[in-house]
Amino acid sequence: MRVPHTPHTFPAFPIYSSAFVSDNQLVLGGGGGVSKSGIKNKLRLFTVKDDRSVELVDEYELAKGEDNPMSMAAHPDGKNLVCGVNSALESLQKGVNENCRSFSIENGKLSLTRTRGTISVSDDDDYQKVTVFSPDGTLVAVAGCNTLQVLSYPSLTPIASPVQTEKEIYDAAFSKSQLIIATTANLQVYNLPSAEKTKPSPTKGKKKGKQKSDSSSSVQLSLDRTIEVPESLGGSAGNTFRAVRFHPQDDGILYTALNTIPKRTRSKSTPKQAFVCKWNTESWTVAKTRKIGDRSLTCFTVSPDGKFLGYGSSDLSIGLLDAVTLNPAASILKAHEFSVTTIAFSPSSKLLVSGSADYSIRVASIPEVTGSNWGFMMFILFAILVLFIAFAAQKLLA
Repeated sequence: MRVPHTPHTFPAFPIYSSAFVSDNQLVLGGGGGVSKSGIKNKLRLFTVKDDRSVELVDEYELAKGEDNPMSMAAHPDGKNLVCGVNSALESLQKGVNENCRSFSIENGKLSLTRTRGTISVSDDDDYQKVTVFSPDGTLVAVAGCNTLQVLSYPSLTPIASPVQTEKEIYDAAFSKSQLIIATTANLQVYNLPSAEKTKPSPTKGKKKGKQKSDSSSSVQLSLDRTIEVPESLGGSAGNTFRAVRFHPQDDGILYTALNTIPKRTRSKSTPKQAFVCKWNTESWTVAKTRKIGDRSLTCFTVSPDGKFLGYGSSDLSIGLLDAVTLNPAASILKAHEFSVTTIAFSPSSKLLVSGSADYSIRVASIPEVTGSNWGFMMFILFAILVLFIAFAAQKLLA
């Protein structure tokens, strides 16, 4: 499948996170981080047009010394988003890190609405690397390297005590009743508490500014099961879950992206390999597996209509898989000069945007023809071929 695509470059703006808040509104997060590079850290709001051109609408410049937005997620209402930004060093030294930040988008303007500290200030290298909303938008999960909190939205109040993991957290995903945390070693499946248990108690406080990282809630997320890396992909200690996503319309289907290190042989060492797995969450078994390539996957997502899987690779390419068969649907080689840092579908699943620290994004149009349509077309062609062979055989026998 041919995918039309258009690159866009933004000088002095390395990109690390992205989210569509509506079909034609895209937010990008990026900057130079806490280094004294002179590159400012910002959120930028763009209009994305039908011809894949982009137009800057607004930008929100973060305070001096604060980090760049390393992860973000758009609320289903199309008017709000949450992102992760570490506070400046001066605040960290005072024991304050308002890393979780909620923004509203009204009349083409980005406005900060709330902040919450969820990451310990004792680790200078920790940051909010995961931000994901529940399907109904009432909860948001945010995670650093080894700590994840589930917050009520829009209050950003914790609904349960933080989850601590031994291995590093790479991703998380909500279904209607469960939360899955992808660590480097395994998937941890948690049952979400009932709505009654998660109702925040009335509190008096400011919408902005310092808030207690109150993990005093007595509610605990219940661990349902732990899923190890499939044995079919080898037992190497270097195998890691890179991403996890539920099918948007079917909680019985789960997708994972894995980076594996094959067992050593007497010959030259085998490079890392990337796989995408489709899981049945009723039996927690792998239904399908697809090898993507011999380089690690850096980002992964599912289209809102559930038809495609999008990925970015350390080989600088981006690609699409059919969500049913996991067959390759399209790929763009050398989409960026550096590794792909973020990838996002528009709400209508008509656009795919990838971003990189090379100061660029690439906007791709997704044709209406889906992988399942291709399968149907192949069936028709096969049927025609069979009829043609049968007709030719009858002619020979006559």
